Amino acid sequence: MGVMRDMEIVWDDLLDAFENPDPEMIYFLDRQTGEVFYVPADYEDDAFWDEIDADQERYLTIPYFDYDQERQLLHEFIKGVANEKLKTVLNRAFIGKSPYGRLDEILSFYPEELERLASIKEQLLATRVGQWLEEHDIYPSAEPL
Repeated sequence: MGVMRDMEIVWDDLLDAFENPDPEMIYFLDRQTGEVFYVPADYEDDAFWDEIDADQERYLTIPYFDYDQERQLLHEFIKGVANEKLKTVLNRAFIGKSPYGRLDEILSFYPEELERLASIKEQLLATRVGQWLEEHDIYPSAEPL
């Protein structure tokens, strides 16, 4: 394993990278600088890819957002909805292919549920990011507030 190091990571950039649902964009974390950057998957710069390949300890590929995890999250969220009518509507929307847009629309009439969903999403994301950093022996010097 590499050296464990404290580094300043721009937490918002890292969270944005983890929320990236687009497999066509590849996000990296530079372990030396703590910088998060991205390139298109079909980026045509051999020198860039050679450097990334040559120094995999330094440049970590950040996994993009996983729809299975999102569906699991939404399923848990819907189970916790107390309003039976709303629960029925949400379950119908959930069965559709990409539930998020419609759910946000439906929940805009239920601000406290929308807030609860946002907070569940945030927790899941923070947990995933935390686990990923630990797996790579990275302990950011500044924890999120």
